[in-house]
Amino acid sequence: MQSDDIVWDTLGNKQFCSFKIKTKTQNFCRNEFNITGLCNRSSCPLANSQYATIKEEKGQCYLYMKAIERAAFPNRLWERVRLSKNYEKALEEIDENLIYWPRFIRHKCKQRFTKITQYLIRIRKLTLKRQRKLVPLSKKVERREKRREEKALIAAQLDNAIEKELLERLKKETYGDIYNFPIHAFDKALQQQEAESESDSDTERNEEKEEDSNKREFVEVDESDLSDFEDMDKLGTSSEEEEEAPSSEEEEGERNGQPKSKGKAPLKGPVRRKRPYIEIEYEQETELLSKSKAT
Repeated sequence: MQSDDIVWDTLGNKQFCSFKIKTKTQNFCRNEFNITGLCNRSSCPLANSQYATIKEEKGQCYLYMKAIERAAFPNRLWERVRLSKNYEKALEEIDENLIYWPRFIRHKCKQRFTKITQYLIRIRKLTLKRQRKLVPLSKKVERREKRREEKALIAAQLDNAIEKELLERLKKETYGDIYNFPIHAFDKALQQQEAESESDSDTERNEEKEEDSNKREFVEVDESDLSDFEDMDKLGTSSEEEEEAPSSEEEEGERNGQPKSKGKAPLKGPVRRKRPYIEIEYEQETELLSKSKAT
C-alpha cells in the first residue's frame, strides 16, 4: 500500500528527485502537475495520494484530480474535467468538484486558474495587435547582394551608352550601308521617334486651337460711330415718309371719284422703293465761250 510519508522521505528530505531544482534560497519543482511550482510536502504531486491541479491545453483549461482509489490503475489515475470559458462558472465548477477536498488544494486551484486565464487574455491581445517581425540577415549576404547591384548598375549604364552611340552613328550614316545592329535597339529607336512626332503633332494642334480661340475678340465702340449710324437711320425714315405721302394723296382722289392716271399696269413682283427727287443745276461760263469764238 502507498504511503505518502515514505515517498516524501525518500524524495524530499535531501534525497534525489529528477523534478527538483535547487537554488540558494528555495527549491523548485518541474513536474507539470505541480500546483504551485515549489518543492514542499503539501504541493508535491508524488507524495500526495489525493491531489488536484489545473492545466491548459490549446487555450482550454482542465481540472485534473487524483484519488487513492485509482492508485492501482495508472492509466486511470488522473480524472480530467473540462472547465467553462466563463470565469465565474469555472470557479463554481471547481468548488463543486472539490467540495470535500482540503481547503489548501481548492484555494491553490482557483489561484492557478486565475493566472492561466490572465495570460490567455494577454496572448489574445498580443495576437490581435500588430507587431514588428525581426528577420535576421547575415552581413556576408548583404555585402554580396550590394556588390551584385553595383555591377548590374555599371553594366546597365554601359549598355545604354553603347546603344546611344550606335544610334547616333546610324543617324549620321557613318557606316554607309552596314546595318548589323540589334533589332530590339532599332525598334526602340523607332518607337522613340514616333513618340516625339506624336508629341510635336499634339503641340501643333494645341497651338492651332489657341489661335482659333483668339480670333474672336470683344472691342469697344466709340460714341461717334453710334451717332453716324443714328443719322443714317434718320435719313432712311425720312425717305420712307416722302414715299408714303403721294400714295396717301392718290387714295384720297379715288375716294372723291377722280379717275386714276393713265399709264402702264404695274408689274407683278416685289415693290420697288422710289428714290428721293433730286434737282441738278448746270452753270455755264459765257465769258470763256465768247473768247474762244473770237479766236
